[in-house]
Amino acid sequence: MSEKEHIQTKQKKHISKSKRNEWIVAYIFIAPLVIGLIVFYIYPFFQNFWFSFNEVNRFNVSTFTGLQNYKNLLKDKELYQTLGNTLKYVVITVPIGICLSLFLAALLNSKIKGTSIYRTIFFLPSVTMSVAIALVWKWMYNGDFGILNMFLGVFGMKGQNWLSNPKLALYMVMIVGIWMSVGYNMIIFLAGMQGISQTYYEAASLDGAGPVKQFFKITIPLVTPTIFFVMITSIIGGFQVFDTIYMMIGKTSLAYEKTQTLVMMFYRYAFDYGEKGYAAAISIFSFAIILLITIFQFAMQKKWINYD
Repeated sequence: MSEKEHIQTKQKKHISKSKRNEWIVAYIFIAPLVIGLIVFYIYPFFQNFWFSFNEVNRFNVSTFTGLQNYKNLLKDKELYQTLGNTLKYVVITVPIGICLSLFLAALLNSKIKGTSIYRTIFFLPSVTMSVAIALVWKWMYNGDFGILNMFLGVFGMKGQNWLSNPKLALYMVMIVGIWMSVGYNMIIFLAGMQGISQTYYEAASLDGAGPVKQFFKITIPLVTPTIFFVMITSIIGGFQVFDTIYMMIGKTSLAYEKTQTLVMMFYRYAFDYGEKGYAAAISIFSFAIILLITIFQFAMQKKWINYD
């Protein structure tokens, strides 16, 4: 072997050793995340999937029952009432929340004073503990001394038992859900709007298009990928709503049946009744619905999303 070939071989070994060290360091850095995903997400999911085919007691002792849990679930009238409540929550809160977030993002994207202050104020509910928010709103909705009834009383209007009325309770909770999500989605929309080139708006202004026309003809089409992302995350979040309703609506409330969601039903059977196999079937059923809706959204995205 010539001296030149020997040097090249030595360089290749050095490079391969350097790359190997880089790979080792990379694996060390991602190891905590991978371990966390396996321990807290992947393994529990498959365990839960297996439990859905078993009768599981409070001590996690399982007895295989096949599809019996799913058969019982599909015959359960409570499931359809709960599913209806969940769908109503999603269908109402998601569109309203997205529209309000878009409107606020458009306002903050314009040249107004105190933009950073408004962003902080609107975003605060998103980073506040949901339990604290639920308790504050529960106090505001209180039928005896709530601030909402006090406000209505000033105008001579009769107050309501907002959270115990089966016809009103879910809508009252929806207001809280929208209020909590608007700020977070607004920040995402604002980031998408600030990525739009100003040349589009300058050209539209030269053609005589006003702010409203620019919003619907330029801003909306160019932020459709962001709208798509927010829509998917909002729908998933709507199907998983639990803490605000759980904290605001008591188990003895007359409105409990009309406000119970799929996650609440899962929680009740898993922890109150100890029927973990049946609860697992509820969670897998909920997962299947979310999966199907998400697949449908991805299939339809080419018809209305602009990636240019």
